[in-house]
Amino acid sequence: MPLSMMEVGTRRKIAAIRGNDAVRKHLGSLGFTEGAVVEIVADNGGNLILAVMDSRVAVDRSLAQRILV
Repeated sequence: MPLSMMEVGTRRKIAAIRGNDAVRKHLGSLGFTEGAVVEIVADNGGNLILAVMDSRVAVDRSLAQRILV
């Protein structure tokens, strides 16, 4: 299921990252790698605030749809 479909407060392991090499590299540099645990901290309309690897990151919904949990 895409990360964008999770509810606020839920935690899941990342199963896969979809997209081209540039997208996967960008997300990987932010800590979004297969097996990492991610939590949705807040849903601000078009953006999601995520907790991953002891940091918080804001991503838009289109990018969150590329992260499968």
